[in-house]
Amino acid sequence: MSEQSIKANHTTYNLQSWSKQKGLNPVVIEKAEGIYIWDPSGKRYSDMSSQLVNLNLGHGNRAIIEAIKAQAEKYCYIGPSYGSEPRGELAKLLIGLMPDTFGKILFTNAGADANENAVKIAKMVTGRHKVFSRYRSYHGSSFGAGNLTGEPRRYPLEPGIPGFVKFFDPYIYREPITFESEKAASDYYVAKLREQVIYENPSSIAALIVETVTGSNGVIIPPEGYLQGVRKICDEFGILLICDEVMMGYGRTGKMFAFEHFGIKPDIITFAKGTTCGYVQLGGVAVTKAIADYFDDNLLSCGLTYSGHPLACAAGIACVNYYIENKVLDNVQARGAELKTTLNSFKEKHKSVGDTRAIGLMSVVELVKNKKTKEPLVPYGKDPEGTMKKINGELAKRGFMTYIHENMIIIAPPLIITAEQLNEELAKLDEVLGLVDGMI
Repeated sequence: MSEQSIKANHTTYNLQSWSKQKGLNPVVIEKAEGIYIWDPSGKRYSDMSSQLVNLNLGHGNRAIIEAIKAQAEKYCYIGPSYGSEPRGELAKLLIGLMPDTFGKILFTNAGADANENAVKIAKMVTGRHKVFSRYRSYHGSSFGAGNLTGEPRRYPLEPGIPGFVKFFDPYIYREPITFESEKAASDYYVAKLREQVIYENPSSIAALIVETVTGSNGVIIPPEGYLQGVRKICDEFGILLICDEVMMGYGRTGKMFAFEHFGIKPDIITFAKGTTCGYVQLGGVAVTKAIADYFDDNLLSCGLTYSGHPLACAAGIACVNYYIENKVLDNVQARGAELKTTLNSFKEKHKSVGDTRAIGLMSVVELVKNKKTKEPLVPYGKDPEGTMKKINGELAKRGFMTYIHENMIIIAPPLIITAEQLNEELAKLDEVLGLVDGMI
């Protein structure tokens, strides 16, 4: 099929997510390998966002492909109530990667329904109805997950579900208060959260969910002591702590799960994306042994037709083994240190760069009109002149493919990227930031 026919089919018959449908001009993909994708003309693009921060092991990973093929030869689908070798094996592997308090997993289709089922489980176990989540959060766009979400993608769901309560992130860069240390900032944010919990009646709160590191909404890395303080509040009031590791799990931050950086143990962990790297859809909810034991004698009122799909679980097993056997986390730590150093230099060099934040191979460049006032390059929730879209277009012209969110450029390449590849791509970003400097 010709490139034009593919584009025509895409724009005529597909509703493209998060887009106005008029004037779409998708890049047609001919092939993909490693961190690269090619269009039919042979132009090569670098996948510097791992697609939707899910393609951790890159395109064309043979170990994952062969695992899917082998399982397809046995059987492609069997219902969740049947004994399935890949389903049980993957669950066992994942529990082995988690804190020793964890016991069982409910597999889902993706991150959104993982978060929805995590909330259902928390409500069933606690008998409470309220759930806390943060304003600068994205937990999915389905109805339940969309109510957890704090950023503008929740607006079409309003008026929302009663009992979903929002609180503020520890977004130090945008805070009008100057803190003497990260610990002082943490103490402030934790105290305000505890105050809000009390105002909302602690005995009504089932769970508090956080992206362990805020993802697309700014790569907000918790300051020293923050998550420990949140954990303490949850323990004090009998609230279950859910860590959404959908984006940050499976090595993205340099550890298998992001909460490992902060010395806490959640009660529930949600995951997806890097579990199978998008080769087949899969998500899940991991729960502690205590929560799992509750359902020995109480009905688990959760279920999905494709829970623990055999092809997805086969892909998941291959992914987990690849992370471990190929020491992917070591590469993330090395490349992540280089990425952070380079982005910090951009903050000094470019007047349009207000801040950069990075942990492992998850990072953001926050663009401003004025470094002193920190005025965002585009207003929150708006981009009337398409400024950020134009900037992303300049990156794409140079073969640097990523996505933008608010006034931010996301840089989150596949975890297999080499030092040479990273340097080559960051030079393109440097060049485009020079153009942005000229826009303000």
